[in-house]
Amino acid sequence: MTTVVARISDALAPSISHAFGIMGNGNAHFIEALSRTAISYTAVRHEVATVAAADAFYRTSGRLAVATTTYGAGFTNTLTALAEAVQAHTPLVLLVGDAPTTGPRPWDVDQRGLAASVGVPTFTVGTADAGQVTIAAVSHALTHRTPVVLALPYDLATAESDELAALPVVRRPTPLVPGQADITAAARALSGARRPVIIAGRGAWLAGAATPLSDLADALGALTATTALGRSLFERAEFDLGIIGGFGQDAAMQLIGTADVVLVAGAGLNQFSTRFGSLFGAEATVIRIDDSNPAAHPAVTLTINGDAALAASAIVAAIDPEPGRTAGWREQLTADATRLRIRDAGVGTCDDGRLDPRSVAIRLAGSLPENRVTVTDGGHFLGWSNTYWAASSPNRSIMVGTAFQSIGLGFGSAVGAAAALPDATLVVSTGDGGGLMALADLDSVIRTTKRGVIVVWNDAAYGAEVHVYGRMGLGTSPMLIDEADFAGIARSLGGRGDIIRSLDDFAAFEQWAESGADGVYLLDCRISASVVAPFQDEIFEHAVAVPV
Repeated sequence: MTTVVARISDALAPSISHAFGIMGNGNAHFIEALSRTAISYTAVRHEVATVAAADAFYRTSGRLAVATTTYGAGFTNTLTALAEAVQAHTPLVLLVGDAPTTGPRPWDVDQRGLAASVGVPTFTVGTADAGQVTIAAVSHALTHRTPVVLALPYDLATAESDELAALPVVRRPTPLVPGQADITAAARALSGARRPVIIAGRGAWLAGAATPLSDLADALGALTATTALGRSLFERAEFDLGIIGGFGQDAAMQLIGTADVVLVAGAGLNQFSTRFGSLFGAEATVIRIDDSNPAAHPAVTLTINGDAALAASAIVAAIDPEPGRTAGWREQLTADATRLRIRDAGVGTCDDGRLDPRSVAIRLAGSLPENRVTVTDGGHFLGWSNTYWAASSPNRSIMVGTAFQSIGLGFGSAVGAAAALPDATLVVSTGDGGGLMALADLDSVIRTTKRGVIVVWNDAAYGAEVHVYGRMGLGTSPMLIDEADFAGIARSLGGRGDIIRSLDDFAAFEQWAESGADGVYLLDCRISASVVAPFQDEIFEHAVAVPV
């Protein structure tokens, strides 16, 4: 006899290597069935982490993962992470228990409706089609780059499957070929450019477009830049302006503002990456490559609907730049590299006796292992980890929560990143607000990570709110947090932990980092709230101009 859950597991196994979950009444038999496949299962401590881990696993590895929870309360706890994954265009499968086929019980809710409210479709299995429905769910997730819910009615988990047909193999979607007319128009504009800039986002990385975009930049003599999610994509760092938007250097962003033609590949061009619409010059021709047929953007002159790698390769073949047209353009960067890339070193210890976060970031940049994957939660502290720490490739620097403007997904996401790249040192960057919100899965990080560093930027406040609404004159009491001893909590869960009140307090950690020892080391950095990240100043200025 083949059960429904066995059929589901067998359908998932060819496409998926990892699952993250919490066992409950609705999914216990499914988790047992998973143990009979090659899919690795990692238990987390809060349902939000099941989806967050599966999301980060994909962002880091490019491979699909399963999240699983029980019905009712187990499912509702996943909604924030589901919404984040939708906004980030992350494919994953969330298998959940659901109401029995006989009808809802007092503790059942409209899970299909709740999932739909954040943009997630639901696929419900039955005894006659469990495998086929599972295949359809996986295919939909990959084709549309979205989470899907796979619902398992409670009374069918151990039911015998009536499905006899062999299960098909899920095939990855075929890259979308761009139209020749658009390629020709883009090549013509770029061939005539005097000050070309090429910007890449995470979509370009997922498309494997790093080499053709780098070749195009060389052929044109273009400067390059990336979004925060596309960091280090280009192969010629000496001609790269770094991250665009609020995490970028003012001088570098001003140089982009003088570009006459800008090619944007695989980037969303949201308000933060475009500095609230001020990044490009008013006369610039902006060409956008995107395979999702996005809505019209006010800054975009020409949209190429197609795969970023195919489009970039086609443009390289089609361009005919005039010799000497871009002379001196790249030299502006190489001649003034220090001014365009320098970061404020901070003052060490601020007037309030707490550490300057810029000084902390620089100190850590010198001691964090090069072979690392960094997971950064949402919050004001984004301005430190994202601007002072390098990343070797886009999948080695994962920002979670920013798509849905949430905090508290850091620890759960870190579990997925560590599973995806087990030989890299995991680095988690979180604030005290988000860290307390996700505290249940600090245990998961310590328990499942071979080697990791957790940096808590502890300013005893919700810093983003302090630096926007506090500056507007609102009372700050609701924005403050009683200072928690994260280092002590980490030690209680089996990790190492130090409170960092001065730069000299890093000595023990630096000795550990140099030794290459395994384990998870938490640094509870007591930073000053008096230092405001430049991107937060930008948000404040916009909030004052356009009240939020």
